[in-house]
Amino acid sequence: MRVALIAVVAALSLSACSADPGPPPVQAKAESTAPIIAPGRPGEPARTIGPDEARTAVPAPTANAADVKYVQDMVTHHRQAVDMAVLAPSRADSAALKGLASRIKDAQGPEIQYMTTWLQQQGMKVPDHHASHTGMPGMATPEQMRALKAASGKDFDRLFLTLMTAHHQGAITMSEQVLVGGSHIKIEELANDVAATQSAEIRRMREMQAGL
Repeated sequence: MRVALIAVVAALSLSACSADPGPPPVQAKAESTAPIIAPGRPGEPARTIGPDEARTAVPAPTANAADVKYVQDMVTHHRQAVDMAVLAPSRADSAALKGLASRIKDAQGPEIQYMTTWLQQQGMKVPDHHASHTGMPGMATPEQMRALKAASGKDFDRLFLTLMTAHHQGAITMSEQVLVGGSHIKIEELANDVAATQSAEIRRMREMQAGL
């Protein structure tokens, strides 16, 4: 930028002293060739891309089928995480686990509301509370949920950490898929946030599992 500024100043000085200044310096061309740093997907480093690629890499403000499916599925996915988290205060032994469960509930509750509103704005159906989650990555089975509700103390802690770790890994998988197939900028932002937050929570849960 400093070199470009010097060049512009020099050109302006010459134009002031010449009767035939010629065409002004074309700054737009210099800007059009500037490299752009594109953030990587979860687990990938940022990379440098050219302007031509950047124009096609920018997410669109309109949604496609992958965006809608991701949001609908993630509403159901988040609801189960909240259902698991609300069990912790009365069943968990670990204070640290209770704190983690509280953070999960406090984060995913508002995300459910955000996704519900987004679907309504798109004119798309919001899944009901009994929506099927067959084949959805990371979801606990009805039998596993019953076992979690019946457990207490350290048994609850162990089962909760096992199920919630798998649940978070499923959410990351879903987020990676929409980052490849989706088109809406708001959903890309959401997917990146989900992947980053839940990756950090997985690391924390693995530390807690090692201490049990």
